[in-house]
Amino acid sequence: MLLVEQFTLLIPLFPLLAFAIIVLFTRNNNRLSSWVALIGIIAALAVSLGVFFEALAEGPELAQNPFYSAPIVWYPFGTATLNFGWLVDPIGSVMLFMVPTVCLMIFIYSTSYMKHSHVDEHGHHVSEDDPRYARFFAYISLFAAAMLLLVISSNLLQFFIAWEIMGFCSYALIGFWSFRGLKEHHIDDAQVGRARAAGIKAFLTTRVGDVLLMTGIIFLFITVGNLDFTQMFNPEGLNNMLLGEPPIGALQWPTLIALLIFGGTIGKSAQFPLHVWLPDAMEGPTPVSALIHAATMVSAGIFLVIRMFPLFVFDAQSGGFSMQVVAVVGAFTAIFAATMGLAQSDIKRVLAFSTISQLGYMLAALGIGAFVAGSFHLITHAFFKALLFLAAGAVLHATGTNDMFKMGGLWRKMPITFITFMIGALSLMGIFPFAGFWSKDEILLESLREGWFHGGAVALAQFVYILLAIAAFLTALYTGRQIFLTFFGKPRDEHAYEHAHESPASMWVPLAILATFTTFLGLWNAPFISAFFHFVGEGGLVGLAQPFEHAPFDDLANISVYVSLAIALSGFLTAYFIYGFRPVAAGQADPLARLGIIWRVLANKYWLDELYGYKINLDGTAQPGLLLRFVGALSRASYWFDRNIVDGLVNLAGWIGRMLARVNGWIDRNIVDGLVNTTGSVTGEIAGWWRLMQTGNVQNYALLAAAGAMAFAILFLLRSFT
Repeated sequence: MLLVEQFTLLIPLFPLLAFAIIVLFTRNNNRLSSWVALIGIIAALAVSLGVFFEALAEGPELAQNPFYSAPIVWYPFGTATLNFGWLVDPIGSVMLFMVPTVCLMIFIYSTSYMKHSHVDEHGHHVSEDDPRYARFFAYISLFAAAMLLLVISSNLLQFFIAWEIMGFCSYALIGFWSFRGLKEHHIDDAQVGRARAAGIKAFLTTRVGDVLLMTGIIFLFITVGNLDFTQMFNPEGLNNMLLGEPPIGALQWPTLIALLIFGGTIGKSAQFPLHVWLPDAMEGPTPVSALIHAATMVSAGIFLVIRMFPLFVFDAQSGGFSMQVVAVVGAFTAIFAATMGLAQSDIKRVLAFSTISQLGYMLAALGIGAFVAGSFHLITHAFFKALLFLAAGAVLHATGTNDMFKMGGLWRKMPITFITFMIGALSLMGIFPFAGFWSKDEILLESLREGWFHGGAVALAQFVYILLAIAAFLTALYTGRQIFLTFFGKPRDEHAYEHAHESPASMWVPLAILATFTTFLGLWNAPFISAFFHFVGEGGLVGLAQPFEHAPFDDLANISVYVSLAIALSGFLTAYFIYGFRPVAAGQADPLARLGIIWRVLANKYWLDELYGYKINLDGTAQPGLLLRFVGALSRASYWFDRNIVDGLVNLAGWIGRMLARVNGWIDRNIVDGLVNTTGSVTGEIAGWWRLMQTGNVQNYALLAAAGAMAFAILFLLRSFT
């Protein structure tokens, strides 16, 4: 039997090599560059599937004995080393199935999407590759390589390196059109400005979370002494966290470290309050949106919590509250983002808020201990959200507009796109029998049950259920609104409608494949099969030997199924009565605009960009929010204070020092040196006078002696007479 798992490190290496080859050798050949990228991701998928099937053969026992090797010595310290390698457990192997599969569909789709049509000076329709076609495939290859490296990382530092590479890739791809060449007819100056601002906004916002994550990693290394996933969760290392003094008041080290690590997830997975970057990330090409929202970027944040789940459990068992924070943040974000999705006119931005909301579902599940339900929703969401984004991209590629109020009636012109979009939308709403139904319903069911960790979890789970149930209704409402505005009713823009056409096979075939997964993948964890739970949940995790509890399909589960279906259908029917029964006509305002101030709040995203974010306008201009302006003003004030006060005092002290030095120099030169020089001169004069008396003749000395003796004798005689 071939042990494919021994070649696990090749999985990220193939797309990384594709990136290098495109950059160094094939960047001037668009077709060849796209083929290099496709071959790289296909090779990665082939090895990934081999590892996945070997993992399936191992069964749940793989959880405690994962495929593991760390042959690369990264950094020696003391008697130990930081080693890099790979770790594949059940959930990691499922990620290896999901990530390259979805990436491959996006890569194939991109070969046609990154072609643009325009009317030349002679009035002819011309289709040509994007001027940065090869660069695009280089970037998405690096993006895929980073995500795959993150999935197989055996070490948290290795995980963080891949995490940061993805941060760069998202910045480069969101701002892909942040400059415009002479031959780029598909973008205008406003889009260039928006893309530039969106890239910066995404990069800086996610860096906030990354700093928190890096701080947590440092504290974890200090307290545990190891960052290897197979060793950091051993009881001795975890108990060392409880031995030291609490870092902040009564806040224990496990709680602080878990919250800091979760801060990284809040940034990467766009949870409140760091969610503001994700809607504006739509300025990148649509395949980038699919990558970020489905296979790579935001999935990495959820996978971080999954990888570090034993730490959160240990904190809960130690009396900490980090899991409650995860649950509350996730549940609140789910309903918060869903409300904003109701008031968007951009077809991609609706899906962006949907992503934020669905990620909240996953975190809420993990926060209440529903590990398997949250993990399964991560997998199903990747397929149906990639499907939705790519289908939305096909619509805007065909119509030339993102505005749903300029669409309408497109199901006649784009039947394949319509059918695949409907499959993805029904899955997102949680309609039976699509994948989203099985994973979302499992989360709602788990939130009705008492969590397996103690500390008032029942009340928390009920609170989470209420928020997620309302969010489910809103999800069905804004998804139905999107369907009726885009595909039904009469065309509201005749030019866009006439221009619309079905996508080429290279675009609709990936949609069909993703739609197939979206239709049948949910059966993997259906109650009458439960194969996903058997594989992922029965063995627990490395560092968490206790298996996860399987929710039985009892009366409560039966009720939950009907309740969740009723919620979804009621939301969809509400959308039908608002947007489908009487379709919106051309020039008509959104019917929900009658909500007045509520509508304004939702349409303006609660003015959070104006408060602390970075508001990007349609004309390409951008204004920082109040908090950023306050920080900017504070920085300018600090600069003024430093330049005029601090530097002034320093310069004054320097001036006084120079004056004192000058006075001291004058005293030293004129008084001290004057006295010394005068003494020397007098001494020299006296010495010179005495030197004249030294002739060297004995006769002179005898004469002087006789004269002296005679002088003393005369003086003596004179004193005798007187």
